[in-house]
Amino acid sequence: MPKQVDHQARRELIAEAVCRLAGTQGLDAVSLRQVAVEAGVSMGMVQHYFTTKDDMLLFAFHTVSERVERRIRGAVARGGQDARTVLRSLLVEMLPVGKASRAEAPVWAAFLARAIVEPRLAAPLREGGKGMSTFIADHLRAAQESGCARAEIDPAPEALTLLALVDGLMSHLLLGQVDARTALAVLDHNLDRIFFTG
Repeated sequence: MPKQVDHQARRELIAEAVCRLAGTQGLDAVSLRQVAVEAGVSMGMVQHYFTTKDDMLLFAFHTVSERVERRIRGAVARGGQDARTVLRSLLVEMLPVGKASRAEAPVWAAFLARAIVEPRLAAPLREGGKGMSTFIADHLRAAQESGCARAEIDPAPEALTLLALVDGLMSHLLLGQVDARTALAVLDHNLDRIFFTG
């Protein structure tokens, strides 16, 4: 009986190799040949599943995006009902301060840099960013209505500010300009501007 081949598993094996290389050497250093070596498979197998480097990078990007999204959804679910706790859980999960997020952050940063010149990577990032911004703004509005957040804040710009803050803190953490404790303190300082404490 012929051996059953799990094509999705093979694609994911290749995607994981792309991510490992991207996280240590950047995407410019990633080639079909290097990925084959890193994955422990033949060059022919890589070319069978991905005819171009861009196709391979796009699949790897979607793989890491789904993993990050699952982790963030889990953190939000564990955050409970309190808007500040939910939003803090979400934003902390986006920072490279935990084991999983520290491993993924260099890969994510490499894909962000590539997305500036690659429209197929930029499009899902824009959509994801809009969805995240809307989610945060909705929680801020609900917190205002329940009296937990300051009435004078404007939820939409505050949501963008929080996302931009986390993006900046991620870069600072990756470059070693700040440590995790400082990054979390800066995040909490900004949440304290928005939410009533105590």
